[in-house]
Amino acid sequence: MKARPDISLVGPPRAAAPVKKFSAVMAFLLLALAAVAQQNPNSIIYSKHNLSVSGPGTLRSATEREVCVFCHAPHNATGDGPLWNHALSAASYTPYSSSTLKAVVGQPTGASKLCLSCHDGTVALGMVGSRPAPITMKSGAAALSSGRSYIGTDLSAHHPVSFDYRTSFAGANGELRDPSALVNNVRLDRSGQLQCTSCHDPHNNQYGTFLVMANTASALCVQCHKPNQWVGSAHATSTAVWNGTGANPWPHSGGTTVAANGCENCHRPHAAGSPKRLLNFTPEEQNCLVCHSGTVATKDIASELNKVSVHPVLQTSGIHDAAELALSTSRHVTCVDCHNPHATKASASPALEVSGSLANVRGINAAGAVVPAISFEYELCFRCHGDSEGNSGTVWVQRQYPQTNLRQAFNPGTTSFHPVEVIGKNPSVPSLIPPLSAASLVACDDCHNNDQGPVTGGTGPNGPHGSSYAPLLEKMLLLTDSTPYNANNFALCYKCHSSTVVDSASATSWSSHQTHLENYRAVCTTCHDSHAASNSAHLINFNTTYVLPYNGVTQYISTGPNHGTCTLTCHDGGGQPITHNAVSY
Repeated sequence: MKARPDISLVGPPRAAAPVKKFSAVMAFLLLALAAVAQQNPNSIIYSKHNLSVSGPGTLRSATEREVCVFCHAPHNATGDGPLWNHALSAASYTPYSSSTLKAVVGQPTGASKLCLSCHDGTVALGMVGSRPAPITMKSGAAALSSGRSYIGTDLSAHHPVSFDYRTSFAGANGELRDPSALVNNVRLDRSGQLQCTSCHDPHNNQYGTFLVMANTASALCVQCHKPNQWVGSAHATSTAVWNGTGANPWPHSGGTTVAANGCENCHRPHAAGSPKRLLNFTPEEQNCLVCHSGTVATKDIASELNKVSVHPVLQTSGIHDAAELALSTSRHVTCVDCHNPHATKASASPALEVSGSLANVRGINAAGAVVPAISFEYELCFRCHGDSEGNSGTVWVQRQYPQTNLRQAFNPGTTSFHPVEVIGKNPSVPSLIPPLSAASLVACDDCHNNDQGPVTGGTGPNGPHGSSYAPLLEKMLLLTDSTPYNANNFALCYKCHSSTVVDSASATSWSSHQTHLENYRAVCTTCHDSHAASNSAHLINFNTTYVLPYNGVTQYISTGPNHGTCTLTCHDGGGQPITHNAVSY
């Protein structure tokens, strides 16, 4: 006797008579179901899976009147599925793969193999076993070759199927539900594998595209997936709509708001534009910028990335991998290096702590350890601007004591530093503008930010995406000497430090500031390092382009509040050298 299909569905065979009886019962049920289906407006009869002459789609038979025959037959069915009638594909498939995939995905099995017998396009739609010849299709197209129904044999851009969905995956991934929790319409097959039929019911089109449940707000997706902090996030709750300009951000979805699209704001379960992680578009940043260009989100991030100084998101593509180390190993930056789209929120947290846009992003803490979710903004910056020494990028000022590792620069053991991690060491900073004081802390984006953002009174987005002032500065800071003094050239420094105190002979600040700024035409960065100075107080770390040794010595020694001595050679603002041999100020 020929082996029967998926015998686990009906129990072990015992004798010929019961098997014949089962076939007769199934034949009767098929007829009964067909009668019931005629009364159901969502049934297969009124869907594109009705390939008979009465079918509503463009793909239908010229003569065949039976609806179920394209998949099932009550007698002489194949051994490949429940009363299966359609010829199977002999194709070899390219399965989905990803560096973050925990499952082992091989060739399609079970119900997925049956679905692909039509949807991979290698077998004629009318190739059934119960007819002496293939059923002729009215459209003239023997097999699928295009459109949303066409899957093909390359499954790398489609949600993986035919894999064992194990409890261990939930623990290893952290963002998957235990399969025992699948209690709604989503089901694994009898062998515990996820198949096409876990998401699609080929006999019922109640929810469109034969889904087993409505996927508004990704209700179907979250049956298996549970991204950390997704509930309450901006992409899960925003009612923003597309304004009709630019590219359609949701080319495959019927949702009209960000919340309604949910996961499909960025992902596409079939025919994804970027196979790994099933993203809508290639390159990866387009999945963010299609909305964050003033078309859905109100702020235009895309324009910021085309400014003079930027985080170079548009300059690299295809390098980022979700499984890469927290420390940057190859210089690149993408939107998701700094933002977690599953967790990001519109609301901001208190100053200096992590804002909603940086929620649940991993980083490197002050001790150099990886943290899965940052608590302070600088922990995110340290991923690239800390211990990744080979990836420090452009050095804007040549320093006497170079320091490109900002994690070490801001270490409390450093001689002097801007107070990013802890308050500074100088208890007297008379130039600070209230409410700032020597006990205040600053964040990286207090200096590195959009020059037309809300802090500067502009309408652009907040954050270090792009600026007209390099290196990604919120306000102007001249880095080169010999320009006649203008307070606007030092607007970034004067954001916190009073220009009237700094540029004066007042005893409340260093009395020679004015001489150096106005007479010598020196800039702040000629003497001061904006981040830290490992060997000197008061952030003194000379720019070696303008400050040269005197008798082989370049040195500053603090001799008390607002006083020190210098040994060096500099210039008088007109290009003539000036020597300082332990000159006191």
